[in-house]
Amino acid sequence: MVGGLSFNLDGSMCCGVTSAGLMVRVGPDALEKTLTLPHVQPMKFGSRRLSGFVIVEPAGYRSDAALKAWVQRGIDFVSTIPAKPRRIRSGETRPSPSPRATGR
Repeated sequence: MVGGLSFNLDGSMCCGVTSAGLMVRVGPDALEKTLTLPHVQPMKFGSRRLSGFVIVEPAGYRSDAALKAWVQRGIDFVSTIPAKPRRIRSGETRPSPSPRATGR
């Protein structure tokens, strides 16, 4: 969708890699505050700014600890979204729902 490699958690995109850097979903409420951090830019798809997503330039995730912290931000936000039901393709059987999806 955004010209890179994306990673999902329970059906929702949380982070990925594009030619510009690390894409992280921080959510609309944290967007403006996140944009004040060093090496962070708004995520754009074509000419449109994506709400709730940022691009972190490589200098912003150069260390393992920094990369882990950015990925965790994406996971933390997506963990607040209800899990999306998994689409079943022809010939597949429906797996058991994840504990997160059922609230167990």
